[in-house]
Amino acid sequence: MATYDDSLTAVIKNASDTPGVSKNRRKLFDRIFHRLCQFTMFFAILVLLLLVFHILKSGVSWIDVEFFTNFTSRFVEQAGIKAAIFGSIWMLVLTATFSIPLGVSVAIYLEEYAPKNKLIEWIQINIGNLAGMPSIVYGLVGLTVFVRFFNFERSLLAGSLTLALLILPIIIISSQESLKAVPLSLREAAYALGANKWQVTYMQVLPAALPGILTGVILSISRAIGETAPLIVIGAVSFIAYTPSTVWDEFTVLPIQIYNWASRPQEEFHEIAAAGIIVLLVLLFTMNFIAIYLRQKYQRYKL
Repeated sequence: MATYDDSLTAVIKNASDTPGVSKNRRKLFDRIFHRLCQFTMFFAILVLLLLVFHILKSGVSWIDVEFFTNFTSRFVEQAGIKAAIFGSIWMLVLTATFSIPLGVSVAIYLEEYAPKNKLIEWIQINIGNLAGMPSIVYGLVGLTVFVRFFNFERSLLAGSLTLALLILPIIIISSQESLKAVPLSLREAAYALGANKWQVTYMQVLPAALPGILTGVILSISRAIGETAPLIVIGAVSFIAYTPSTVWDEFTVLPIQIYNWASRPQEEFHEIAAAGIIVLLVLLFTMNFIAIYLRQKYQRYKL
């Protein structure tokens, strides 16, 4: 009767008889997968470049001073994005004011102070689920809670609170990951010098995690600025002939204004919508560049 060692020896011998075939097959699969990834990447870049070229070709001729100083109009020659620009600025400031302190504070608590138990684990799972929730769901929540229950109506306050809910899970998760990346040795060194928990967190851990936190916050805010669905649900209007002066005023933002122009049948409004898309893309690219710059500037620790 063949023993286990004899069977193992036979398997190894059979596998070593044709090493070239298996190796060549692996190389072939590797080359196929590599070429497939390259094709997918270049195809995506090509589609993106075609879209950007089409938008630039259609909209760049409409961008002038009057485009930024005029309010929207039924006449395409007089239409502009002044109200949308001011509304977007208001929305940016209010959303950041509501979401950043709360999101970073929750992340610090969950990562540095919260006990490791089933309740905290359940909270973490739900935060991750909320981060992947479709934005239209947050619009429905904002409509139910802020617009109807609290009677904020179609105001800047209702819109900014809705967008704050949208990006809050993302800020919490990105801040937690930045805090996790801080080396444990940094905490232990601070404790060895006599610092308490708050001093270690505030003076050592938080500054070390700041680049990652800033990056996550800015990218989250840029997502909020580009959102349309939640604001449509809560009733943001597209025809505003004034700039908001308080948080209780009605508002419009760039994505809403672009959506309104793109939905009209006239070709001229499609072109001016492309001009609005160019402005929005420049704004988003600028925010992403700022995120990268701040990350590099404040990268004080090798994490």
